[in-house]
Amino acid sequence: MQEWKIAYDKWQPEYQQLREALCTLGNGYLAARGAFEENSAEPGAHYPGTYLAGGYNRLTSEITGEKIENEDLVNWPNWLPLTFRCADGEWFDLRKVEVLEFQQELDMHQGLLFRRVHFRDRQGRETSLRSRRLVSMANKNVAALEWELTPLNWSGEIELVAALDGRVTNSGVERYSALKNRHLQAVGQGRDTEDTFFLEVQTVQSKLRMAQAARINIYQEETLLAVERDVELEEGLVAQHLKVLCQQNQPIRIEKIVQVYTSRDQAISEPLHEACKNIKRQGNFEHLLLQHSQAWHRIWRRCDLTITNDVKTQSILRLHIFHLLQTVSAHTVGLDVGVPARGLHGEAYRGHIFWDELFIFPFLNLRLPELTRELLLYRYRRLREARYAATQAGYRGAMFPWQSGSNGREESQVIHLNPESGRWLPDNTFLQRHINAAIAYNVWQYFQATEDMGFMTYMGGEMIFDIAQFWSSIATYNSELERYEIRNVVGPDEYHTEYPGKENTGLNNNAYTNVMAVWVIQVALKLFDILDDSRIEELCQKLSISEQDVQRWMDIAGKMHVPFIQDSHIISQFEGYEQLEEFPWPEYKTKYGEAMRLDRILESEGDNVNKYKASKQADVLMLFYLFSSGELVGIMQQLQYEFRAEDIQDNINYYEQRTSHGSTLSKIVHSWVLSRSDRKRAWRNFEMALVSDVEDIQGGTTAEGIHLGAMAGTVDLVQRGFTGLEIRENVLWLNPVLPEELGSLKFQIRYRNHWISIQLTQETMLISFDKGWSKEVQIGVLGEVYTFKTGDRREFNIGR
Repeated sequence: MQEWKIAYDKWQPEYQQLREALCTLGNGYLAARGAFEENSAEPGAHYPGTYLAGGYNRLTSEITGEKIENEDLVNWPNWLPLTFRCADGEWFDLRKVEVLEFQQELDMHQGLLFRRVHFRDRQGRETSLRSRRLVSMANKNVAALEWELTPLNWSGEIELVAALDGRVTNSGVERYSALKNRHLQAVGQGRDTEDTFFLEVQTVQSKLRMAQAARINIYQEETLLAVERDVELEEGLVAQHLKVLCQQNQPIRIEKIVQVYTSRDQAISEPLHEACKNIKRQGNFEHLLLQHSQAWHRIWRRCDLTITNDVKTQSILRLHIFHLLQTVSAHTVGLDVGVPARGLHGEAYRGHIFWDELFIFPFLNLRLPELTRELLLYRYRRLREARYAATQAGYRGAMFPWQSGSNGREESQVIHLNPESGRWLPDNTFLQRHINAAIAYNVWQYFQATEDMGFMTYMGGEMIFDIAQFWSSIATYNSELERYEIRNVVGPDEYHTEYPGKENTGLNNNAYTNVMAVWVIQVALKLFDILDDSRIEELCQKLSISEQDVQRWMDIAGKMHVPFIQDSHIISQFEGYEQLEEFPWPEYKTKYGEAMRLDRILESEGDNVNKYKASKQADVLMLFYLFSSGELVGIMQQLQYEFRAEDIQDNINYYEQRTSHGSTLSKIVHSWVLSRSDRKRAWRNFEMALVSDVEDIQGGTTAEGIHLGAMAGTVDLVQRGFTGLEIRENVLWLNPVLPEELGSLKFQIRYRNHWISIQLTQETMLISFDKGWSKEVQIGVLGEVYTFKTGDRREFNIGR
């Protein structure tokens, strides 16, 4: 680990696919896994993948006699292929040579993947290969790579092959292998000019086209070599064969510049025309690298976060920011895409969008709020589909899907494969209706950070009203309890989807879902005072919200049922939770470790996780993650429950003992909720969350795609959790509890169009207020509110 680099100094084939995911390069439009250029896809060995933001396609497979339709983020043509061989030798493959030296680096500061290999082939020839690769942050349609090949103890002719390969499939996740995976069909391939060639493909169902054009040039020092070239054409493949004479200790440089366009792009005539036209306009690799690195420099000026004392933590935090900004960037604007839970880094979860936005948006809100706005519009444009889903389920308002893809329908699997047992099982996680509350929460948090009245007036307000109407219609009145309840849902935990021995799916009164429903309705009611009367009238007319509906909202906001474990102030995860069996945690943790998928393990043993008080991830504790103690106590008081801030710690202790952390998000939440009461335990949870992908603590899942919510969540934990940063009632509050292990912390945020610099040590906090569009803002520090204006700089003593 270095502050700006992730480096590997050994060739370890068993870790290759993990490294390919972690070394993915992208620009918010296109991403390519960090596979070696000379290798094609091979199960368990290499998996080059190229992914396009919003690039989905559907296929229907037959499983256990049932037809199942799945929508996938498509693996697009592999633009990387470049390899060589000597006249009497084999094609270059690290597994077939003696590796004498190996070095691979991901340079996050300039978005560059570097590799250096010194190897000896079976004929005793020693060769040095240096490669560099980028996916341009300056021009979203450009990717490029460069090889420097040096014969160290030999001279002779070599044959090079550079290709564009559209014969790829979606084969990056082993448990999906029984499903259909061929999403592409060839449209055309060929040579355009002497040194350029092209490939065009189309998805078989969504009819989305992609054109790639490549230019190959070979240099010796700065001289462009005239070389013999032949073109190989197959359906879905175009390859250029080049022969060049190499001299001992004289390096040759091969540049492969690639242009990518799709039929989803704006301001184009036609993808293939644009690709072939613009490939001729691109400069050489050094020129592209300069533009690209400058673009990254501008991004890091806004988005970096620096700590002292811990190089490893600093490096991983930057890696997490890096991958977030490769998944969503300025190039994302106008694409009408969401944020896939596994980034653009692999095929796990089929590239679907879940609730991970809840962990991702806080970083963007305070750095690049324009991106949050764009990503919220992805949800807004799918309101019609969400309304239809609610109607079909018998509800009003908008019911967003747990898993979303191209058009906003529910993309959750009907059945899923348990790799532990090899059995296909029903998948009822689509009942996680709390996704609707997450979307409303994201809208509100964006508004708090930006005060974007235009967005809230037109798009945000409509989403919140529609979601509030959904919660109002799914809630039913229980005359015995004299309260409203929400039945047949699944909470964030995900392990519990039904009651043991019952045929019906879903649970009743998941506490997190019920409290979030109340919060959404409270926010909807606040909008009556925030939005102008004419807009309120328009929204009520458009969404068919009557005065009786608003009265029902008010009633629900004061009478929602929240279950508690009997004779305690412990919030029950759901109704009936306390009747479940305690789980033998020591036995299973000894055997499987702490971060285990208990649902899969128990099913393979003929048991069922629904029987036990055992959670996959934080559920009740999500309430303490999303709300301050004052906010949550206020909600409970409005619901007429006796719940105090002092009760929160008892709840944390209770559920911490009953959570398996089968999700990478769980440790983030646990660290957050412990940060004020137990810094050591909070830090231990943070450390595990921090390395969850770098060390692949779940045993192979990262290779299928990084966990973007967990990555963003660790950065947000430093940015907001350890600084106590929250926005309440038009005040930006700071209440730091900086762990000693971080030393000091320095970063800047954008709050309501002001850039604010914050520097923290264990004893002091310095706040500097940059120029902004508004005259002043209120900042609260340790309970006191201060007015900051442009140019203000104040230091506070925060020693405890």
